[in-house]
Amino acid sequence: MEQLDERKEIILNAIIQNYLETGEPVGSRTISKSYLNLSSATIRNEMADLEELGYIVQPHTSAGRIPTDMGYRFYVDHLMAEKDKEVTQMQEIMFEKTGKMEKLLKQVVKVLANNTQYASMILAPSVQSNKVKFVQISNVDDNHVLSVVVMEGNLVRNRVIEVDKPLDNETMLKLNMLLNTNLNGLTVNEINLSLISNMKEQAGIHEEIVEQVLQSVADTIKEEEDLEVYTSGATNIFKYPELSDSEKAKDLINAFEEKQPLADFIAETNSESDETGIQVYIGNDSSIKTMKDCSVVTATYELGEGVKGTIGIIGPKRMDYENVLNNLKNLKTQLESVVKSEDVVEPGS
Repeated sequence: MEQLDERKEIILNAIIQNYLETGEPVGSRTISKSYLNLSSATIRNEMADLEELGYIVQPHTSAGRIPTDMGYRFYVDHLMAEKDKEVTQMQEIMFEKTGKMEKLLKQVVKVLANNTQYASMILAPSVQSNKVKFVQISNVDDNHVLSVVVMEGNLVRNRVIEVDKPLDNETMLKLNMLLNTNLNGLTVNEINLSLISNMKEQAGIHEEIVEQVLQSVADTIKEEEDLEVYTSGATNIFKYPELSDSEKAKDLINAFEEKQPLADFIAETNSESDETGIQVYIGNDSSIKTMKDCSVVTATYELGEGVKGTIGIIGPKRMDYENVLNNLKNLKTQLESVVKSEDVVEPGS
């Protein structure tokens, strides 16, 4: 295929997108009104060139143009290349950010434990809204298709889907449009049975691909439910007589080592937090039985795009609440600002 200049590419893309939406031949006036700030005469000249090059065809006299197989091929190749690049960039950014975030969170819990002389914990950030940003499917070989689902917060899920026969470019394009038109911007709760049924019906013989993509969305959410908890200062518990009883201390240390009860508990605080994002649980307020003799203070931090996490401090009921609240507010603010600036620095410095 001959390399097209930028204007011809824009016009070809506009013709294909309009034709995919309407199923009707596309005229120069439609392109001029909807897509470009160019005169109809200029667009007609460019369309004539595209037709001569084999990218579009005029089905009958006085009609607009429709894409040829060659036009579809150009559109799909460029679309897929653009999406592949976007997904790769997102994955690289997320790998880098994940490493930085883990280091930062481990620093935060140490600072909290040192500053308060209590035990501290932090729940790694997770995506609360779980919205679909976009979906891309592309051919791997004759019997396999790669599905890439990108969720809000730039969570990426890949899945290789087995197919009976190769998918041609037009089918691939229509499936990508079907998936993105119906799923983009939706949370998992908004993807209901009616929507799924309608998408499968539109997909026809390729309904299995739609089902597998939807499973990728569900898997992404499920993967996020396995949340990471970082802890520090558990041995500070022994400094307080009311908690240093061998049995009580053992139970508390076990809770820190197992971590899952902590994750379940502090995950609940995200939905309960007030405007300041801080909650105080005294004694029986906590759902963790081994912490009935403790106070737990938590703060929710937000990193944008529905991404939230929770910081927590555990100590005796007679803890220095003012000091604890000040530390939580300061570190919450620092954590949010550090992530936004993408500079990982020592918290509390």
